[in-house]
Amino acid sequence: MSPADLLDFLQSRGEKAFRARQIEQWLWQKGVTRFDDMENLPRGLRDLLREHFVTRPAAVGASREGDDGTTKLAVTLHDGQIVEMVLIPSGDRATACLSTQVGCKLRCDFCATGTIGFARDLEAAEIFDQVIIAKNRLGERGALLANIVLMGMGEPLLNLDNVLSAVQRVTSPDGLAISPYRVTLSTAGIPAGIRRLADEHVRFHLAISLHSAVNATRDRLMPVNKSYPLEALSGAIVYFVEKTGTRPTIEYLLLDGINDTPRQAEALARFCRDFPVKINVIEYNPVDGSPYRRSTPAARDRFVRFLESKNMVVNTRRSRGEEIDAACGQLANKSR
Repeated sequence: MSPADLLDFLQSRGEKAFRARQIEQWLWQKGVTRFDDMENLPRGLRDLLREHFVTRPAAVGASREGDDGTTKLAVTLHDGQIVEMVLIPSGDRATACLSTQVGCKLRCDFCATGTIGFARDLEAAEIFDQVIIAKNRLGERGALLANIVLMGMGEPLLNLDNVLSAVQRVTSPDGLAISPYRVTLSTAGIPAGIRRLADEHVRFHLAISLHSAVNATRDRLMPVNKSYPLEALSGAIVYFVEKTGTRPTIEYLLLDGINDTPRQAEALARFCRDFPVKINVIEYNPVDGSPYRRSTPAARDRFVRFLESKNMVVNTRRSRGEEIDAACGQLANKSR
């Protein structure tokens, strides 16, 4: 229900307009979903809300914690569907990796999520609820939520209306007031969605899961490339950079003998010539039944050195949560 709808309802029942703002604060600033817990509302108003409305908060089911403190949470939605989210600690701060869909339509060949199929998009409030869950769980440990990454189950740009609505609630002063610069959206590369982000002048970060700058290789790894090949993706990235003035991140998962060769490194350097970019080189995390293997340290270092020789900014991202199937590409609802 929009704030305007809530205001109309309350005024039609003779309630003061400021009550709508109080309710919004309980829901979107404090994450309270039980009407009886909205303490500054009169009893009669709480009864009225309970009579006419229902809240359907997501709830944590199973959880697993890895050796380094990385925690995977199974989040049960109102219809019984389950998504997974991950908390990645760093000292007294942590990053929350959130899901945007139940399953995924894209079926990337190296990713476990694609093997479970696609059930539905998450509602904006279901994405928001994951942030509340993260804040509460971290608060119990005396830790702070430092960053939010939309890198869990699903393709965010195929659920963009709900994603943007959730991010607005998370970053708004009337919501959780988390800086948009602490939010990153990761996409497999949907050009229309990237262009829309540019037109919306979003202030959060954009990460693109590329994994190869050779069309034939990317076709194999990411079937979405057959619909949106590298040329279309490059044009969308250029448009995004020109409109927003921000530098996206290229996520590159290294696979032994597949995309870690000198030819692949050269293709990646050529692909990135048209826009400023950072490169995150990622270790592959094993997936049941997958034919792929992690690149050797020698191949990884050779790949990174070549990119650095082209004056590119390169970070090597180490795997976190692999032993509990919580690392990149491993979310597949094993918690069921």
